[in-house]
Amino acid sequence: MLSFFRRIINSKAGVIVTFIVLGIIAIAFAAGDVSNIAGMAGGLTGSTVAKVGDAKVTVDDLRTAAQNEVAAYRQEQPTLDMAQFIAAGGFEGVLQREVTGLSLEEFGKDQGMVVSRRLIDGQIASIPAFRGPNGQFDPALYQQLLAQRKMTDAQVRTDLQRTLFAQQLTVPTIGATQMATQMALPYASLLLERRQGEVGYIPTRLVGAGAAPSDADIQAFYTRNVQRYTLPERRVVRYALVTPASIAGQSAPSEAEIARYYQTNAARYAATQKRDVTQVIVADQAGANALAARAKGGASLADAARAAGLEASVQKGVDKATYATQSTPAVADAVFGAAQGAVVGPVRGPLGFVVARVDAVTQVAGKTLAQVRPEIVAELTKQKQTAALGETRNAIEDSLSGNATFDEVVADRKLQAQTTPAVTAQGAAPETPGFQPTPEQRAMITAAFTAEEGDAPQIVPVGQDGGFAIVGVGQIQRSAPRPLAQVRQQVLADLTADRARAAARKLANAVLAKVNKGMPMAQALKETGLAVPPVRPIAASRRDLAAAQNTPAAAPLALLFSMPQGKAKTLEAPANEGWYIIRATKIDAGNATGNTAAIQAARQDIGRLIGREYVSQFARAVRDTVGVKTDPKAVAKVRSELLNNGSN
Repeated sequence: MLSFFRRIINSKAGVIVTFIVLGIIAIAFAAGDVSNIAGMAGGLTGSTVAKVGDAKVTVDDLRTAAQNEVAAYRQEQPTLDMAQFIAAGGFEGVLQREVTGLSLEEFGKDQGMVVSRRLIDGQIASIPAFRGPNGQFDPALYQQLLAQRKMTDAQVRTDLQRTLFAQQLTVPTIGATQMATQMALPYASLLLERRQGEVGYIPTRLVGAGAAPSDADIQAFYTRNVQRYTLPERRVVRYALVTPASIAGQSAPSEAEIARYYQTNAARYAATQKRDVTQVIVADQAGANALAARAKGGASLADAARAAGLEASVQKGVDKATYATQSTPAVADAVFGAAQGAVVGPVRGPLGFVVARVDAVTQVAGKTLAQVRPEIVAELTKQKQTAALGETRNAIEDSLSGNATFDEVVADRKLQAQTTPAVTAQGAAPETPGFQPTPEQRAMITAAFTAEEGDAPQIVPVGQDGGFAIVGVGQIQRSAPRPLAQVRQQVLADLTADRARAAARKLANAVLAKVNKGMPMAQALKETGLAVPPVRPIAASRRDLAAAQNTPAAAPLALLFSMPQGKAKTLEAPANEGWYIIRATKIDAGNATGNTAAIQAARQDIGRLIGREYVSQFARAVRDTVGVKTDPKAVAKVRSELLNNGSN
């Protein structure tokens, strides 16, 4: 059965999950249950976390894959650290992808499939990051980027080979969209189900927190919840700006350069003539002759063209050179040799015979050097700035490639080194509350948090004028909890709120027990002795539930659809504000028999998912066929190492 509907029926909250396609391979690799893998341990070495057929996933493979995935996510979410990644299930996802990807590769090889070196070469060459200024694959740039990422060509090729095996095995299936009407019927009926219920609410603010906490209570709460009071990793970002202003001395054009530019572009500043021209292109000469005769006889060229089933075009303020490129030199000579008001042609053009009329002639006076000097100075300054910035950037990149340090580059280029306070990846400075990073500094901070300790400084573009910054990482302050003395008042407030929340939950559970034993909800709430809001009715269909996603009503509705008739459950309100008690009073089963629209809608919804479900099941079967054994102790060790080096 499709996981989509498994989740509707069996999930705790009964929420309809919307699938997000992250990519064919990500979907294919998502198959499998890590807990099932872990249950097949045995016969593995200390450096191996999983044996897949005749291949292995090593400790280094798993560690590197997790670190690379965190680094990739940091491009979009700079604040992410390894601890957050692992807490969100990312580590288990990496293990699944490593095992399933290797399983697909081994299965493909067993079936006689191959991935040629030429195909892998083509994949590497198609990656935009490896292209040089000419748009072609640049081997030197490829090696440079590999060195920056601490990767080897062999690693890249291995990853690409595995990806290509997976693509060949899954692409034919991922696009499946068909589902039979009879298979869709029960799902369509499920979406027509309606429920009624009632909702009670106990606000936390109405519940007392009890006696004042003692010092021991505060210490214990702080210890249990130390993560709440932990500062994220902070880094001091060192940077030096290279902007057009900083190289202004190299950008001012000399008098000789200004004069040379004027001479080189003499045609641009010379006196010229511009004309407004109406023209018609006729396929054959006889037709062109007839059209020209009517126009020369006094008829409007546009009217004569329309009478012949043709359309005239008008060009205003065109010079001879431009007009010649749009037609031919011969046509331009004829048009620009005629007087204003004259009809020209027919003259053979690139697409037929041209008949034209000179509507207007404008003489444009030439410009002296003095007149255009400001324009030339601005243009030359811009050109020289661009060239100087490019040369400076190339020189700095060469120095960094030669292992020059931040200080050495700054001293060599006579730049001004600057630093930020110790900032988080989001740009906050806990020790310097007044610090607000500029947009340019935000880009530098993002770059600094994508770097590993010991990495070479980076070049980061700033602004829209070609400027850039050399960015290095200064002091790194690892994530650590603030001392209790610094956050005591916050801990006290949190502990008091937590006690009130627990007391409210205790009351809600007492009400729940009474309601599930048959007491009316209004009476059970009254017995709490609190001035709680009145009981409210609730009613919805599963389609209403789907439409309510990402709204405040989503969670209560989902809970309503997760319980049998006559039973109640509790649900915590957002922001710890209280507790809901929700009871299902009536369930009306849906029946989509004969409801063509509902069945068709279900078929379409499921059709968007069924290909991915097939791939998931196929990948699971491949893993079973190839044979997978994992070492839970080795997996746990890698997980622990990553947590202990959370910023890596």
